[in-house]
Amino acid sequence: MDSKPLIGVTADYRSTKKDSPAFTYIARGYYDAISAAGGVPIILPPLASEEDIVRLVDLVDAVVLVGGGDLNPQRDGFMLHPAVRPLDERRENFDRMLVRIVADRRMPVLGIGVGMQLLNVQQGGNLFLHLPEDMPKALPHKDAIDSTHRHGLVVMRNSLMERVYGDGEVRVNSMHHMAIDEVAPGFRVTATAPDGVIEAIECEQEDWFALGTQFHPEAESASALDQRIFDEFLEGVLSRGRMRMVA
Repeated sequence: MDSKPLIGVTADYRSTKKDSPAFTYIARGYYDAISAAGGVPIILPPLASEEDIVRLVDLVDAVVLVGGGDLNPQRDGFMLHPAVRPLDERRENFDRMLVRIVADRRMPVLGIGVGMQLLNVQQGGNLFLHLPEDMPKALPHKDAIDSTHRHGLVVMRNSLMERVYGDGEVRVNSMHHMAIDEVAPGFRVTATAPDGVIEAIECEQEDWFALGTQFHPEAESASALDQRIFDEFLEGVLSRGRMRMVA
């Protein structure tokens, strides 16, 4: 892969309201972080046609699944908790189809926030629907008043997270009430909060470069070190591109 890789980036979606039309939007941190790491971000609109989504995937080298609202647990056989604020149905339909296609192709993928949760669910894991009830002794993972709320990060050895953060003390932003419960087969936990809540996962299968973070390395509340997650992801995308060319 001699040129910069094209990175497909999902986006959020808001349906038509009385005072405004429907529109797609994305925080600039995602595409700025991808650009800084050496990739070219391509925003993927929430299309309804699977055939069209396949065509989009044909054009890119990897995918980043952005954060947003909550997955609708009813779609995975669970009851809808009162605290859940589901993604717009059009976005969730698109994201679920996209992740299935990406997984089938073993395309490099980075999931952030709900993007990591969807990656885990699509591969056979499940979620806590509301941490204050499911893990009553957990430390706060969301502060309605403080958008820059942070907590410590416990990084596992021999992982991409360890390459990013090393041995020093790490703190990351936190803005969620759902989290991974059971980790999908083929994935392992590579970082947790001090209370054990899962903050990062990585695929252990040799043919698939897939990872996710519950925290948001693209956000304005992120640290300078967090950019290295995108650097490592782009390096992984480039390495797999070179391997395919050799094969």
